[in-house]
Amino acid sequence: MSHGYRTGGNGSMAGTGAGTGTGTGMGTGMGDGPYGRGGLRATASRRYSLLPLRIFLGVTFIYAGLDKLTDSQFMSASGTGSVGEMMRGVRDTSAIPALVDLALKNPEGFGYAIGFGEVAVGIGTLIGLLARLAALGGALISLSLWLTVSWSSDPYYYGNDLIYLMAWLPLVLAGAPFLSVDAALAARRRRTL
Repeated sequence: MSHGYRTGGNGSMAGTGAGTGTGTGMGTGMGDGPYGRGGLRATASRRYSLLPLRIFLGVTFIYAGLDKLTDSQFMSASGTGSVGEMMRGVRDTSAIPALVDLALKNPEGFGYAIGFGEVAVGIGTLIGLLARLAALGGALISLSLWLTVSWSSDPYYYGNDLIYLMAWLPLVLAGAPFLSVDAALAARRRRTL
């Protein structure tokens, strides 16, 4: 059973230099050749490892945005279940009360901005269009909600917005290099050069 490395006679790690089966003398030690150590399975797992996260966050944010946009009670300045009432309820316990005050100047506008923002972020993430920008938008939405709505959660890990913020970070860093509009556009640009 191979674990992606070999031990030389002196106990040192070998298999990351010449003679690892790539034919170039510059093996990577992992995924050398299509059927070597790592092989197709390792290549596929590296390539598509963020796809489940993209699908989950994309669908979740589209659903959350549409849920807000279609709920007339939520899109009200006051009343039970309204965005205005929710913001007034968290104002004194938020990390940045000034951010809540800004939202309270126009609660309906804030509600629509969050709703449309979540839908745009979700679509961009799901189809991989401007994926890093979409992920950054998702991270900023999650950060703002964590600092306002979820801040008073005790213990802190009960607030789901912090978890969403952390989930967006790999997509901010990696984007959507496979199975995405971004990848198709990049491939098209390479073909025309």
